[in-house]
Amino acid sequence: MSSNRTSQKLRFVRFSRSVLAVTSAACVFAVAGCSTLPHNTSPQVIGTFQKRIDPQVEITGPKAGADADLILREFYTASGKPASNYESSRNFLADSIAETWDPTGSMLVVDSIDILTVDNGADRRTFDVRGNVIGSLVDGGAYVPRSIKYEATIKMEKINDQWRIVDLPAGLVIERNDLRNNYRPLSLYFFGQSEQSLVSDRRWLYTGQQSVDTELVTLLLEGPNNDLRPAISELVPASATFLGKEDGVYRFSGMNSMSQEQRLRFAASLVWTLNNANVGSKFKATADGSPLIDGLDEMTIDDFAEYNPSNLVNADAKLYAINNGALLEVSGDKAAPSGTSLGHANNLQSADISAESIVAAVQKNSQTEYQLKMGKMGETLSDHLKAKTLARPTFEPSGQAIWTVVNGEKVVRVARSAATGEFSQNEVDTSGMDNIKGEISVIRLSATGARVAMLIGGNVYIGIVARGNNGDYHIVNAHQVGLEMQNTALSLDWMSDGSLLVGTNNTNSPVWRIEQDGSSATTLASGNITAPVVAVAASPTMLYITDSHALLQLPAESTDNSFWREVSGLQGLRSSPIVAK
Repeated sequence: MSSNRTSQKLRFVRFSRSVLAVTSAACVFAVAGCSTLPHNTSPQVIGTFQKRIDPQVEITGPKAGADADLILREFYTASGKPASNYESSRNFLADSIAETWDPTGSMLVVDSIDILTVDNGADRRTFDVRGNVIGSLVDGGAYVPRSIKYEATIKMEKINDQWRIVDLPAGLVIERNDLRNNYRPLSLYFFGQSEQSLVSDRRWLYTGQQSVDTELVTLLLEGPNNDLRPAISELVPASATFLGKEDGVYRFSGMNSMSQEQRLRFAASLVWTLNNANVGSKFKATADGSPLIDGLDEMTIDDFAEYNPSNLVNADAKLYAINNGALLEVSGDKAAPSGTSLGHANNLQSADISAESIVAAVQKNSQTEYQLKMGKMGETLSDHLKAKTLARPTFEPSGQAIWTVVNGEKVVRVARSAATGEFSQNEVDTSGMDNIKGEISVIRLSATGARVAMLIGGNVYIGIVARGNNGDYHIVNAHQVGLEMQNTALSLDWMSDGSLLVGTNNTNSPVWRIEQDGSSATTLASGNITAPVVAVAASPTMLYITDSHALLQLPAESTDNSFWREVSGLQGLRSSPIVAK
């Protein structure tokens, strides 16, 4: 993605809002053994759902005469409905605890709920409830992947000949399907540290909510989720307040200290957040009684088109491929040697190419030595790193700097000055990943540069890219996603919507899609794929994979199609795809 912006001169500052803390989720939910869950939190939103619930949302309750285990199962289903302070859930509780039961805090998401009878008395029953925790919704609706066991003891009694719950832990637990049935993911957009693009922050909001737009604006003002925060630039002062929506106008106060440039950035975040949530197309906003942007009483995405989060990668991004150690350029139904010495090489191992036609390539000098070369297409490439192994390079959004991994351990950044063509080299701080064991085999920066995806020991991790005051880069808040991979992942790339395309050696599920927040991992069409899938790439319009036989493609919008087709010009040639981003 090109870094040239018409408003490049504008200066950013970082979003700053206070964040509410929550207690350890494991203790909130009285999980057996009190297994501690990280208490990463973001602004209170699950609680605020209660304030704007659609009055037409149905309040449910237990069926008369139902058996105790069925009542208990329906209670967990009702836990996904926060209407009227979780009235549906409270209807399953005895009057003695209905008002005091505390559903606040994080919401644990389990793959399924197993209910086992421990004590089967005539009027009293005790159940053990178990499940595998796959994630949680923290305050603010951000999804955090988890992998722990959930265990709880629930006691029930017959009251007026009806089974009711009389003792249970505080907090909420729902099955994955109930999350999807009652909540929907929407994105907030914040400016990243690169000061060039909007970074998405996925949140899950209750579908029975009446005023989705005001909830989104509230969350936007409160700032990004805790994990993402280090990669985001602060813009709005702590004094800023959202007063609500009146006569179709979003009203803010406490923004007197903001410059017009800062207001412009906040307006872009506001408009793209609301537009992409399908809550309107024209928006009005005021700050301290005046229009948020001078001269713009009504705003649309056309006013902020340069920050379109869907256009981070060109739709017509060029396709290249590595075949027999040479770099080929694919155009139409032909593949020809690229306009560089790499087009006639025989030892090219991997490469990445930026939209600015800067190429970074790893060549194999011997069985124990690989070398990084970098430069502009059509020009002589300069030599850089040498190591026993070098991961495929990945470009930053500027198209002038790459990251690679030396010997599976050290992440190194090599930058090219656009003005002088000179190169510099620095190590990326990965000390925040010391708790993750294994070598990094694949590393890919997202289109905004705010996130980095990695393969470590066949598993998928997403980290946050933070830049210190001294200009150093850090990978922080890395966590595993796509637990379904189970050590089988071989290749990955970012798709244009912010999700991940992952290739594996699993014969039954060779290709996967993982959502940006790790909330789900789904298999893609695999009718004619033969594992292993050793390389993948994605453009806004097409997905590419290399299986054991050939380079295949599938339209990005037609992932329900059962069959992948060979790439024209490379039929019968097992090649690795490269999309110039």
